[in-house]
Amino acid sequence: MTFSNYIFDPRIAFADTLPSDWYRGDEILRIEKEKIFARTWQLVGRVDQVASVGNYFTAIVGNEPIIVVCGKDNKLQAFSNVCRHRAGPVAKGSGKRNVLQCSYHGWTYSLAGKLLHTPEFDGVECFDKANYCLPQFKVETWGGLIFVNLDVNAVSLSAYLEDLPNRFGYHNTPDLKLAARKDWYVDCNWKVYVDNYLEGYHIPLVHPGLNRELDYGKYEVETKRYYSIQHSPIKENATRLVKGQENSNPAQYFWLFPNLMINVYPDNFSTNLIIPISPNKTLTVFEWYFRNSENEEIKKEVERVVKFSDEVQIEDIEICEAVQRGLDSHTYYQGRYSVKRENGVHHFHALLMEYLQK
Repeated sequence: MTFSNYIFDPRIAFADTLPSDWYRGDEILRIEKEKIFARTWQLVGRVDQVASVGNYFTAIVGNEPIIVVCGKDNKLQAFSNVCRHRAGPVAKGSGKRNVLQCSYHGWTYSLAGKLLHTPEFDGVECFDKANYCLPQFKVETWGGLIFVNLDVNAVSLSAYLEDLPNRFGYHNTPDLKLAARKDWYVDCNWKVYVDNYLEGYHIPLVHPGLNRELDYGKYEVETKRYYSIQHSPIKENATRLVKGQENSNPAQYFWLFPNLMINVYPDNFSTNLIIPISPNKTLTVFEWYFRNSENEEIKKEVERVVKFSDEVQIEDIEICEAVQRGLDSHTYYQGRYSVKRENGVHHFHALLMEYLQK
């Protein structure tokens, strides 16, 4: 390894944080994509994108190009989006097709991944089309969201989620539809962004607007096997966050290892998918879900919610990019965890080490 050895201490009061060079360099990111992103359930899209036979969309999980398609049996399937001939793309973007055809040399596959047609391939010896089907991956859904796992030995999505769907409550319904999306590129390592998300410790200083809405004194972080949840009551005098009846639905911030955040408020939720682009650059994809999102009043509410989210995101980007610069300093190597406020970060690092050591 060209990055430091690190011994994780499960006792948060004694533990050191990750070494600074774990947030830099190509080798650690290559290993993370291989051992973490390729072995965990990854959010790739929505059920409404593949609602009828032949609908498909493409995505990337770790370094693996994939295609998700609704087959002729109306069941979702996920395949490698790499032609078995010479690695061209079997599909691009999204759309609807009766068959899948590589845009390089025209090799054609059925919606079930079976190789159907190989133009101008007569005379090739010891070649059986049945041996050149598209590799298939696990695909499952939760609510209106689609997840893919490249690991054939992975536990089911329901086992991975544990009790998260029940805690998600009434938001786990198909009538919440995509209302808005924004992509943000951040000049930091993906783990810097995740670390920042997993603690409310920075809220009073970094997010003064959000701090006026949440009861920081009652802010808590609870960890489970593969996810954690941060929850906080919304203040009585809140003006920018909508309260549930008698505050029965506080703000809840779910995180599913390794890179999915779900921000839940009484009237909406948003997903925030964290995608590593390079050791020092990260894509964060925000999608907001509302009921009756075509209603003009709801559209105004969506605009208001997105505007407030943008303010918080810009504040997070500024601090995350500053932290990334700080990690390059020769004066910094490791820090310590706040026992009261950073158990979510400690939990993330525990899972990180678990997967990296497999």
